[in-house]
Amino acid sequence: MTDLVIQPSPTSPIGGGRGVLGLNIKTDLSISSFPAYVDPFTSSGETMSSSPIAMSATHRLVERVKGDEPGRHPSPQPTHVSYPLMPRANGNGHRVLRSATVGYVAPEFKGKKEQMKQVKAYIMKCGWIPESLVDSQIAWFYNDLGIDDVYFQVENPEVVANHITSLYAAKVAAYSREDKREEIRLDMEASDHAIYIDTSEPGKTAIDGPRYEHRLEAKYLDGSDPSKRFRVETFRSPGIIGPSDSKSTLRCYFVYQCHFVEPNADPKETRLEVISDRMFLAKVTKNTKQIYQEIIEIAVSRTGPVIEVFDIEDSREKRLVVAFRSRTARGMFSALSDLYHYYGVTSSRKYVEQFSNGITVMSIYLRPAANLDSSKYPPIEESIHQITKEVSLLYCMPQTKLHAMFASGELSLQETIYAHCVWVFVQHFLNRLGSEYASLVAALDPRNNGHAEILSRMKKRLRTETFTPDYILEIISSHPGLIRALYASFAAVHLQVGPDFDRYCIAPTPGTEVLSDAKLKEKITKDVSNEHEEMVMTAFRVFNNAVLKTNYFTPTKVALSFRLDPSFLPEIEYPKRLYGMFFVITAESRGFHLRFKDIARGGIRIVKSRSKEAYSINARNLFDENYGLASTQQRKNKDIPEGGSKGVILLDPKQQDKAREAFEKYIDSILDLLLKAETPGIKNPIVDLYGKEEILFMGPDENTADLVDWATEHARTRGATWWKSFFTGKSPKLGGIPHDTYGMTTLSVREYVKGIYRKLNLDPSKVRKMQTGGPDGDLGSNEILLSDETYTAIVDGSGVLVDPNGIDKEELYRLARKRQMISHFDLSKLSKDGYRVLCEDANVTLPSGEVVSNGTAFRNTYHLRDTGLTDMFVPCGGRPESIDLVSVNKLIKNGKATIPYIVEGANLFITQDAKLRLEEAGCIVYKDASANKGGVTSSSLEVLASLSFDDKEFAENMCYDGKGNAPEFYKAYVKAVQEKIQENARLEFEAIWREHEQTGVPRSVISDKLSVAITTLDEQLQHSDLWENEDIRRAVLADALPNLLIEKLGLDTIIHRVPDTYLRAIFGSYLASRFVYECGSSPSQFAFYDFMSKRMAKMQS
Repeated sequence: MTDLVIQPSPTSPIGGGRGVLGLNIKTDLSISSFPAYVDPFTSSGETMSSSPIAMSATHRLVERVKGDEPGRHPSPQPTHVSYPLMPRANGNGHRVLRSATVGYVAPEFKGKKEQMKQVKAYIMKCGWIPESLVDSQIAWFYNDLGIDDVYFQVENPEVVANHITSLYAAKVAAYSREDKREEIRLDMEASDHAIYIDTSEPGKTAIDGPRYEHRLEAKYLDGSDPSKRFRVETFRSPGIIGPSDSKSTLRCYFVYQCHFVEPNADPKETRLEVISDRMFLAKVTKNTKQIYQEIIEIAVSRTGPVIEVFDIEDSREKRLVVAFRSRTARGMFSALSDLYHYYGVTSSRKYVEQFSNGITVMSIYLRPAANLDSSKYPPIEESIHQITKEVSLLYCMPQTKLHAMFASGELSLQETIYAHCVWVFVQHFLNRLGSEYASLVAALDPRNNGHAEILSRMKKRLRTETFTPDYILEIISSHPGLIRALYASFAAVHLQVGPDFDRYCIAPTPGTEVLSDAKLKEKITKDVSNEHEEMVMTAFRVFNNAVLKTNYFTPTKVALSFRLDPSFLPEIEYPKRLYGMFFVITAESRGFHLRFKDIARGGIRIVKSRSKEAYSINARNLFDENYGLASTQQRKNKDIPEGGSKGVILLDPKQQDKAREAFEKYIDSILDLLLKAETPGIKNPIVDLYGKEEILFMGPDENTADLVDWATEHARTRGATWWKSFFTGKSPKLGGIPHDTYGMTTLSVREYVKGIYRKLNLDPSKVRKMQTGGPDGDLGSNEILLSDETYTAIVDGSGVLVDPNGIDKEELYRLARKRQMISHFDLSKLSKDGYRVLCEDANVTLPSGEVVSNGTAFRNTYHLRDTGLTDMFVPCGGRPESIDLVSVNKLIKNGKATIPYIVEGANLFITQDAKLRLEEAGCIVYKDASANKGGVTSSSLEVLASLSFDDKEFAENMCYDGKGNAPEFYKAYVKAVQEKIQENARLEFEAIWREHEQTGVPRSVISDKLSVAITTLDEQLQHSDLWENEDIRRAVLADALPNLLIEKLGLDTIIHRVPDTYLRAIFGSYLASRFVYECGSSPSQFAFYDFMSKRMAKMQS
């Protein structure tokens, strides 16, 4: 494997201060064997030879950041070349191909002459072209444009004749122009093929015009129907169009629908004779076939792109081959053109080949654009070197909102993508509440309902803001000079270079000044024209200073990830300080991962948007929702060693079908920052300003339950020693304990529901119940299966189901077992007063006579209606803040809550201020952080088992066998987990009920007080003398750890295998939770002494 390392010169202060930079780049050429190429046109077996071209390339880290006319400068990116190199490879590391063996050979169309006659006859019949010119136009089209025989074989004579006539008409129209510039354009689009012909100047991106490359990739290459795949052939005609001084030539594009040998090939299948398109097999040469074979064999096991460059013997032309997974790089085809045009390079031919195993391969023949001033561009060797480095970055973000600045040459690719990332960052963190909100908080009393409502409304109003995404983009676009300076500062800190990149030397160019943060501040103040511009560009500095590590300069990556220091967040809005913050941007999405403790766990959810309006709302609330979910998780995790965390991925508006791709990229890019890089040229070391090892524990959440197995396997593939514990909720074959299968989350919720019935002596069968989140979901289905109340209403994603006389239980059980929405409910099972309204329904008349005009609006607000049909409300699904301080008034009538009991199963369904309002109105409310903690307990014990067993023991005791049979230990362990969930829920329920009875403090407040008391004491105990006392430590761990594990492995083995930080967390959380549940959230100063005295006495006895 080619090893590439970028070394700073001795004067380079990378990773420390800022100053003048210089680079030495060298390549370690691994001389490993490579299959010989056989030339089908000669008897010689040698097709690899030394190239006479061995140009030494130069490399600039940071181009001049001052000056009005920036040159075509590469910003720094470590090189990535993905192939083993062969002996006698060219001095630049590229393999050499003999020109006779390159490319494709189209099968001869034996009917071409006859077709030409038919074409002529049709043209003559139409009479649009003068008779004297018909032969020359036909000959020009057939012989001079370089169109291969496949086109003529596919098209009928009438279509060919129309194309020739259209081109002739374009010539005539062009000649009539005042400037006499010929612009010949032709497009023909069908469902299964397309042809585009355009006039363009080699090496230049046409910003105006039809942008045929964008059109063909939008319609054919990046189409939404994955069952339809298309291959593309494009070439530039060698002759110029128009006057002799013209620089324009014709570019032709041919698109054909693929007809695979085996359309449904396995993703790991690599045999070309199985996965190829039939036309590709008919045209490809033996050598090209071998190139594709080898690159596909690597691509199927690679998450990101695979890249290789070949030299063409006796030519300055290069062949760039890029392979990647289909559907993972929308806009890559046209973006590649912009990339090589940036370096003054043009393509003579381009091919896009699709394979039925899900791999796309792009093959591009590159050469210097002879019509351009070569003094303005790097030599071809350096240009190709930079292009191969930057393809990996381009793959991460083929198209951005700032792409036009790159296509026009105003910014380099790295500067453009950097600016795009900060643009996203600014959207989330510039529209903060500010000092005005702080003044309001100080002036108003949050405990006053009227004041609280004003604050709630003002918070939402301030969030919706001055700085829209478009306005921020407009400001950024107007300051390319500042972007270059800010990027230079970012690169100076985070461009990492390793010790093994010394053999492929690229002479460093003179370094230029990289501005300090203070100098950047001065420059921003000087360059901007108003306060808004200064705020936006200052946010770039905030971003730069917050980045602790990033994979931006890692050679192979699939998305961009940043580990941020969260200290820039304003305390008034985020009073609880985050411990860790990851920011991820992919071509399909954006996302965060937030945690409140070093050892923390929580689910990863994917947020989808039904419309652009919904996306705008979701984007605006993304970080706050993530923070709220992680905060809830932190309170919910009071009984377990891990603190709270959460990850949220928001799909872009046009990428709603790319959930899997977005998730995989999110996970892989975060792994880049968690794992030590050990393969130079593939994963280079990164600058780590955080400086400590980090491990994240994740789990399933909305839209990710079916993806956790992949994440687990991927962590193992990437060499994570903690792969077994990386994700919980995985399938049993990987040792997971699925929450939905065993009802883990519901078991905790049910303990609170049953606790209310027990305390109030209620008969559950006579309790009327409403539930949001239907029988298709995890929590909703298990709540139905475990309940014995009378359901009067269920609201889910499909609509609303109501029956005042009680919804048929057996029909509900049927739907719950099948995980089906209420849209599948058998309406014959409803009473005469029952009804169902689906989201798509309109103008529905209810049994009461009320007319529902819009089914979606009815679904979204049904839980707020005063129906008189609900005693117990259990939200098991729904968006956060479905009941807030404004809407809660609909649930209060004459000062009394219309629903007596609420157990919040869904996270953040009710805002805290709304809960307090409900409690004030007499409703018994148990909040999510208390009720919905069964899943986290299950996940924590799953993590503990994975840390305690070695790989062999884990497979034997925690993984289903090939026939789907569970080990006996697994069955017993699951039962023990269920019992622990119920025990923890009962302990907290009793503690909250007791403290409310004693103090009158709202239960929602007590829940938070208990969480704070436990987590605070937990941290103290972990670093106390009690932990240092071995007898106490062992005794507490013996109580805290599951007896089954201790019996199986022994306490000493568990202590030896489980990380010390995790054991401390178990020790602290167990002691703290048991003490607080027993003594309350505000115990006396002697309570803990009495508590520990009892434990010590128990130990001694």
